[in-house]
Amino acid sequence: MNGPVVRNVSRRRFLQVGAGAAGGLVLGFHLPGGLDAWGNRVGADGRLNGYVMIEPDGTITISLTHAEMGQGVHTALPMILAEELEADWSTIRVLLAPAAKEGAVVSAASGTGGSRTIRSQYGVVSKAGAIARDMLRQAAANRWNVPLEDCIARNGAIVAGDRTASYGDLSLGASMLPAPATAAIKTKAEWRLLGKPTKRLDARDKSTGQARFGVDVVLEDMLVGTIQQCPQWGGKLKTVDAAPALTVKGVEHVVTTDAAVMVLGSGYWPASKGLAALTPEWDSSSAKAEDSNVVANGLAKALRGKTAKIVDQGNIAQASKFVSKSITTTYEVPYLHQATMEPMNATAWVRDAKIDVWAPVQSAGRERLRIAQEFGVAEDDVTVHVTFLGGGFGRRSSMDFIRPAIIASQEARRPVKMLWSREEDMSHGLMRPIAKGRFAAGLNVPGMPVTWDATLAVPSISKQQAPHRVTGQVDPVSVYGADNLPYAIPHQRLRYAMPDFGAPLGFWRSVPHSYTAFFVESFLDEIAQESGTDPFVLRERLLVGQGRELALLAKLKQASDWAAKPEKGRFRGMAFHECFGSLIGQVVELSMQEDDDIRLERITAVIDCGMAINPLTIQAQIEGGIIYGLTAAMYGRIDVADGAAVQKNFDTYEMVRMGQVPPVDVHILEGGPIGGIGEPGVPPIAPALTNALFAATGTRYRKLPLMDAGLSLAGRHSD
Repeated sequence: MNGPVVRNVSRRRFLQVGAGAAGGLVLGFHLPGGLDAWGNRVGADGRLNGYVMIEPDGTITISLTHAEMGQGVHTALPMILAEELEADWSTIRVLLAPAAKEGAVVSAASGTGGSRTIRSQYGVVSKAGAIARDMLRQAAANRWNVPLEDCIARNGAIVAGDRTASYGDLSLGASMLPAPATAAIKTKAEWRLLGKPTKRLDARDKSTGQARFGVDVVLEDMLVGTIQQCPQWGGKLKTVDAAPALTVKGVEHVVTTDAAVMVLGSGYWPASKGLAALTPEWDSSSAKAEDSNVVANGLAKALRGKTAKIVDQGNIAQASKFVSKSITTTYEVPYLHQATMEPMNATAWVRDAKIDVWAPVQSAGRERLRIAQEFGVAEDDVTVHVTFLGGGFGRRSSMDFIRPAIIASQEARRPVKMLWSREEDMSHGLMRPIAKGRFAAGLNVPGMPVTWDATLAVPSISKQQAPHRVTGQVDPVSVYGADNLPYAIPHQRLRYAMPDFGAPLGFWRSVPHSYTAFFVESFLDEIAQESGTDPFVLRERLLVGQGRELALLAKLKQASDWAAKPEKGRFRGMAFHECFGSLIGQVVELSMQEDDDIRLERITAVIDCGMAINPLTIQAQIEGGIIYGLTAAMYGRIDVADGAAVQKNFDTYEMVRMGQVPPVDVHILEGGPIGGIGEPGVPPIAPALTNALFAATGTRYRKLPLMDAGLSLAGRHSD
């Protein structure tokens, strides 16, 4: 074998192979679905939805229900299985399971988001591997008539004295045994694979173009379509003359809905050319989104208006009478788009009252249910085939890009792949909310904060996407990261206002933590400066007795050389944050170039994610999160004019370039239970950057993106 791989095979084929007379061991188990991105329970009915198959040739296949969007779960979960199974890593294969029901089995295709996959699945996948291992041991014990304890699992084989049998050789015998209810799980000291840097299973296929993303789906007799929706959110289609599009060679259908026009043809370019030939008339009278200048005034008004109390600790009113100094300031961030590199797309085939969808989707189980409800078919007649995702970041936790493909397939009576242009994606994305925060603190004589009074004004994602999570005027999702500070400040208050400006909202990598960390850690830096206290020292004093937090700060200080004076012309800033079960701290070191260009010299990050399953994945995710957060801090902004998004493509929604990124030094600590890694890298980078900018310029940057203040990133010289 050439090494472990990820492969696309049908679930039915998977079960057929395992059930054949000459087949091997198929072990089914239940992967708890947990919550999808909206807080809905997924895969909670207890039916089998995960499988391990050991074939006679020794190949081991694991069926997974979580989407792979670059975060590495299709390597980390097999590593967990292989560790307990004592498998030869080169024999591992991964099945990308669809959301479907076939007979008595089901794949819930759990929602993938919230940096929760490994946290939620570690225990059950470990148990499945351990049970399969012990069944193989028992099969060997029965064959050789020796005690079970004499049979040792080792690198894909069972060894007892001078006898050895491979897993493939034992798989049929193991399949005839009842599965034990439980099996011993290894201690961390016994790990052979976990915790070691391991190359990703999907790396080769992705780097050679063999991996199948949503845009790669090809079906027999398939049409390719593209879409234009009313530019104003909430607007409708008034009328369109389809004739100009139908004269374009390769165009076969023009499909309309109440708010969109779709052109279908033999390929994307004919469809795109046909769409460009149309001049639809739109009715924007029902559009609701308010323009950016109105939103800015609305946020300020919301901070002054009626608020809901989220945290009320101590007695701020009384304590404020005794403080020696007070600080008050505000921070603000804009709407943001997820800007996935793979454009939005989905392929649908509607036939015989059945709906098949192929899509790069984060919440296939949820979308399967919604498709059934919206299109009036039985849920068992809907299958969602999950492809690789060319970026998710929360954007693909939605049905809005799947629905048009289904409608088009119904109309054309053929399979249809619907590809959105970049302009259409950015015009109709589900944005991270705009947010504004007012923070006030009272300091005692030594300069320590004794009161902390924060008010956030943030439109609610949950109000649009999951109303059941909103109670009264409180959306708890909107204040994550500001509602449970790790810092020991005796008198705290957090209030929340939930304005609604009509723009479509959705999840964005790290969601509220992307702005609450910027607000909180920027304000702490202002407190440190006001009191003449080193930023590390201030946090250390506020975290007394919290071992994990203090250990992380100590490592970050050491790794970033904080105690040493930086080179002339270089300046540093730091930030710390807790989210998704992990702790993370970052230090940005920069210099200022001509024309207010920032030259990033070095970024140091330390993460405590509890247990490091695959250090290579952790490093990659923290690096990626930092770059993603840098892009937002420097350039990210969606403006609204005439009820529509202003930025349409990467010429106006700029990305950080490779040549602007400095060396990123990632250090991993393991101080607690398993934490997430997909999102924690994002939140601290903006405050670490702006805190470093204050050290360099003496100016506080309290509003993002920084390009609005005339700042940009300089390219790096060749070293």
